[in-house]
Amino acid sequence: MSLVTLLPFIVLIGAMFLMTRSAKKKQQQAIEMRNQMQPGSGVRTIGGMYATVKEVNEDTVLLDAGPGVELLFAKNAIGAVLSDDEYNRIVHGIEHDLKADADVVPDDASSLTGTDEPADAAAASDDKPVDLGKKDPAGEPADAVVPDEVRTDAQPKKTDGDSDAK
Repeated sequence: MSLVTLLPFIVLIGAMFLMTRSAKKKQQQAIEMRNQMQPGSGVRTIGGMYATVKEVNEDTVLLDAGPGVELLFAKNAIGAVLSDDEYNRIVHGIEHDLKADADVVPDDASSLTGTDEPADAAAASDDKPVDLGKKDPAGEPADAVVPDEVRTDAQPKKTDGDSDAK
Protein backbone atom coordinates (compact mmCIF):
# COMPACT_ATOMS: atom_id res chain seq x y z
CA MET A 1 0.00 0.00 0.00
CA SER A 2 1.16 3.42 -0.80
CA LEU A 3 1.14 6.49 1.39
CA VAL A 4 -1.47 8.16 -0.85
CA THR A 5 -4.06 5.49 -0.08
CA LEU A 6 -3.36 5.61 3.67
CA LEU A 7 -3.45 9.43 3.90
CA PRO A 8 -7.30 9.74 4.07
CA PHE A 9 -7.41 7.18 6.88
CA ILE A 10 -4.66 8.99 8.80
CA VAL A 11 -6.48 12.32 8.44
CA LEU A 12 -9.76 10.73 9.57
CA ILE A 13 -8.14 9.15 12.64
CA GLY A 14 -6.46 12.47 13.50
CA ALA A 15 -9.76 14.37 13.22
CA MET A 16 -11.52 11.81 15.44
CA PHE A 17 -8.74 12.13 18.02
CA LEU A 18 -9.08 15.94 18.10
CA MET A 19 -12.90 15.78 18.42
CA THR A 20 -12.82 13.29 21.29
CA ARG A 21 -10.15 15.33 23.04
CA SER A 22 -12.24 18.52 22.92
CA ALA A 23 -15.36 16.63 24.09
CA LYS A 24 -13.43 15.17 27.03
CA LYS A 25 -12.16 18.64 27.91
CA LYS A 26 -15.74 20.01 27.97
CA GLN A 27 -16.93 17.11 30.11
CA GLN A 28 -14.07 17.70 32.55
CA GLN A 29 -14.95 21.39 32.80
CA ALA A 30 -18.61 20.53 33.49
CA ILE A 31 -17.64 18.07 36.23
CA GLU A 32 -15.33 20.67 37.78
CA MET A 33 -18.09 23.30 37.66
CA ARG A 34 -20.57 20.96 39.38
CA ASN A 35 -18.02 20.07 42.05
CA GLN A 36 -17.55 23.77 42.87
CA MET A 37 -21.22 24.14 43.86
CA GLN A 38 -21.75 25.25 47.44
CA PRO A 39 -24.88 25.93 49.46
CA GLY A 40 -26.10 29.42 48.63
CA SER A 41 -24.88 29.56 45.04
CA GLY A 42 -27.36 30.15 42.24
CA VAL A 43 -27.73 27.53 39.50
CA ARG A 44 -29.61 26.92 36.26
CA THR A 45 -30.75 23.38 35.56
CA ILE A 46 -30.57 21.82 32.11
CA GLY A 47 -34.35 22.33 31.97
CA GLY A 48 -33.94 26.09 32.42
CA MET A 49 -35.07 26.39 36.07
CA TYR A 50 -33.20 28.85 38.30
CA ALA A 51 -32.74 27.97 41.97
CA THR A 52 -30.41 28.30 44.93
CA VAL A 53 -28.33 25.37 46.15
CA LYS A 54 -29.38 24.30 49.61
CA GLU A 55 -27.39 21.09 50.04
CA VAL A 56 -24.78 19.24 47.96
CA ASN A 57 -24.37 15.46 48.21
CA GLU A 58 -22.20 13.05 46.25
CA ASP A 59 -24.60 12.51 43.33
CA THR A 60 -27.52 14.82 44.14
CA VAL A 61 -28.21 18.48 44.85
CA LEU A 62 -31.06 19.86 46.96
CA LEU A 63 -32.30 23.12 45.41
CA ASP A 64 -34.47 25.85 46.92
CA ALA A 65 -36.73 27.01 44.09
CA GLY A 66 -38.87 29.36 46.17
CA PRO A 67 -40.51 29.73 49.56
CA GLY A 68 -41.21 26.20 50.80
CA VAL A 69 -40.19 24.55 47.51
CA GLU A 70 -37.23 22.19 47.76
CA LEU A 71 -36.30 19.98 44.82
CA LEU A 72 -33.84 17.12 44.62
CA PHE A 73 -31.84 16.96 41.37
CA ALA A 74 -29.01 14.80 40.09
CA LYS A 75 -25.75 16.71 39.85
CA ASN A 76 -25.72 16.03 36.10
CA ALA A 77 -28.95 18.04 35.78
CA ILE A 78 -27.17 21.27 36.73
CA GLY A 79 -26.43 23.16 33.53
CA ALA A 80 -24.57 26.15 34.99
CA VAL A 81 -23.42 27.56 38.30
CA LEU A 82 -24.06 31.31 38.17
CA SER A 83 -22.24 34.17 39.83
CA ASP A 84 -24.19 36.11 42.46
CA ASP A 85 -24.54 39.16 40.19
CA GLU A 86 -25.78 37.10 37.26
CA TYR A 87 -28.25 35.14 39.42
CA ASN A 88 -29.69 38.33 40.96
CA ARG A 89 -29.97 39.97 37.54
CA ILE A 90 -31.86 37.02 36.04
CA VAL A 91 -34.04 35.91 38.95
CA HIS A 92 -34.69 39.10 40.89
CA GLY A 93 -34.18 41.67 38.14
CA ILE A 94 -31.50 43.42 40.20
CA GLU A 95 -28.87 45.11 38.07
CA HIS A 96 -25.75 45.92 40.04
CA ASP A 97 -23.46 48.07 37.98
CA LEU A 98 -21.11 50.52 39.67
CA LYS A 99 -21.21 52.76 36.62
CA ALA A 100 -25.02 52.87 36.70
CA ASP A 101 -24.99 53.86 40.38
CA ALA A 102 -23.22 57.12 39.46
CA ASP A 103 -25.50 57.95 36.52
CA VAL A 104 -28.95 58.13 38.07
CA VAL A 105 -31.68 59.11 35.60
CA PRO A 106 -34.99 60.44 36.95
CA ASP A 107 -38.06 58.24 36.36
CA ASP A 108 -39.82 60.77 34.14
CA ALA A 109 -36.69 61.38 32.04
CA SER A 110 -37.49 65.10 31.86
CA SER A 111 -33.78 65.84 31.83
CA LEU A 112 -33.54 64.05 28.48
CA THR A 113 -36.27 66.14 26.82
CA GLY A 114 -35.07 69.43 28.22
CA THR A 115 -38.49 70.30 29.64
CA ASP A 116 -39.67 70.55 33.20
CA GLU A 117 -43.07 69.21 32.18
CA PRO A 118 -44.04 66.02 34.08
CA ALA A 119 -44.15 62.75 32.15
CA ASP A 120 -47.95 62.45 32.53
CA ALA A 121 -48.53 65.81 30.84
CA ALA A 122 -46.16 64.89 28.03
CA ALA A 123 -47.93 61.58 27.54
CA ALA A 124 -51.31 63.30 27.45
CA SER A 125 -50.15 65.61 24.67
CA ASP A 126 -49.22 62.53 22.62
CA ASP A 127 -52.83 61.29 22.66
CA LYS A 128 -54.05 63.93 20.19
CA PRO A 129 -54.91 62.59 16.72
CA VAL A 130 -52.60 63.61 13.94
CA ASP A 131 -54.20 64.91 10.73
CA LEU A 132 -52.22 63.68 7.75
CA GLY A 133 -54.27 65.76 5.32
CA LYS A 134 -55.73 62.75 3.52
CA LYS A 135 -59.38 63.54 2.79
CA ASP A 136 -61.96 61.99 0.50
CA PRO A 137 -64.16 64.17 -1.77
CA ALA A 138 -66.88 64.54 0.91
CA GLY A 139 -64.38 66.16 3.30
CA GLU A 140 -64.11 63.18 5.64
CA PRO A 141 -60.79 61.49 6.24
CA ALA A 142 -60.44 58.44 3.98
CA ASP A 143 -61.75 55.16 5.47
CA ALA A 144 -63.26 57.03 8.42
CA VAL A 145 -65.86 55.18 10.44
CA VAL A 146 -68.24 57.56 12.19
CA PRO A 147 -70.09 56.12 15.21
CA ASP A 148 -73.93 56.16 15.05
CA GLU A 149 -74.13 58.56 18.03
CA VAL A 150 -72.13 61.20 16.17
CA ARG A 151 -73.60 60.57 12.70
CA THR A 152 -75.67 63.32 11.11
CA ASP A 153 -77.99 63.24 8.10
CA ALA A 154 -75.16 64.53 5.91
CA GLN A 155 -73.14 61.44 6.71
CA PRO A 156 -74.96 58.40 5.33
CA LYS A 157 -74.56 55.21 7.32
CA LYS A 158 -72.49 52.54 5.56
CA THR A 159 -74.04 49.10 5.38
CA ASP A 160 -72.60 45.78 4.29
CA GLY A 161 -74.29 46.08 0.89
CA ASP A 162 -72.81 49.53 0.16
CA SER A 163 -69.66 49.69 -1.83
CA ASP A 164 -67.16 52.50 -1.75
CA ALA A 165 -67.08 52.85 -5.55
CA LYS A 166 -70.37 54.45 -6.75
